[in-house]
Amino acid sequence: MKAAVRTRYGPPEVVRVTEVDKPAVKDGEVLVRVHATTVNRTDCGVRAAKPFFYRLFIGLRRPRRTVLGTEFAGEVEAVGGGVGGFRVGDRVFGFEGTRFGAHAEYVSVPEGGLLATIPAGLSYEEAAPCTEGLQYAHSLVSSARLQPGQAVLVNGATGAIGSAAVQLLRHLGVEVTAVCGPDHLELVKRLGADRVIDYTAEDFTRDGQTYDAVLDAVGKSSFGRCRRLLRPGAVYLSTDLGPLSQNPFLALVTPLLGRRRVRFPIPRTPNRELVRHFRELIETGAFRPVIDRHYPLDEIVDAYRYVESGQKLGNVVIRVTPAAG
Repeated sequence: MKAAVRTRYGPPEVVRVTEVDKPAVKDGEVLVRVHATTVNRTDCGVRAAKPFFYRLFIGLRRPRRTVLGTEFAGEVEAVGGGVGGFRVGDRVFGFEGTRFGAHAEYVSVPEGGLLATIPAGLSYEEAAPCTEGLQYAHSLVSSARLQPGQAVLVNGATGAIGSAAVQLLRHLGVEVTAVCGPDHLELVKRLGADRVIDYTAEDFTRDGQTYDAVLDAVGKSSFGRCRRLLRPGAVYLSTDLGPLSQNPFLALVTPLLGRRRVRFPIPRTPNRELVRHFRELIETGAFRPVIDRHYPLDEIVDAYRYVESGQKLGNVVIRVTPAAG
């Protein structure tokens, strides 16, 4: 089968599309014939081993897993022993954030992971980006422990995580102020933001309002800069480690030092309960992924370059054309 492979860490050019062995399906696993996948921030970070400590988990000198890709949508090709929830021919979407492998024509995934049938009316290319950004956004929003009517500021509201967070917050009945560039103000309003700040015209950290939570979905701010925006008892959450990797440390010490605190949530291990919740959000229209561009698998290096340009809006989808048989 065709797959996007990299055997060393480095820039997008270390990735090449080549032929590799088709994965075997083991007991408790589902073999998916991939029709669409994505390139996201996780793929970029793991590909380049940045930050460096990633190597402790993925290989010190060389990557242990050569095919990246966390999100996918496709058709069930085969099922392993003991699998009862899926059948050959099912249209499915899912997330494989530990073993990767979705940048290929086939991927084998655990039945009990983040895997579900695609809701009616959703194409493979629309379903593929429905997990990674949503999973991280769900982790942020859940950790904030918000109530309807409370106020939240989302920095980076047009990325995969930020656009998902705005929609989740709207679904909760939270008042959302979103920060984005001037070209996407109307898009963010359609996603559910009550108020939008153009970061090119205004420094959002000097905003006159205060909030029950600040969610930095792009990791370009800090607790110190955003502290004045937080009401007593409010929380700051980020998708990034922060300057000098301070956010995990601040998550430990700020509860002891004052009424404004940092939380650094680690996404839950994907399970059936979580994927059922995501599927319900999609079916009811509470969530739709924002898609920026599409690339064929053969042009995945260009997709990596674009994602790393910092100009990405929502998600970048990769079209995969599976081989027959």
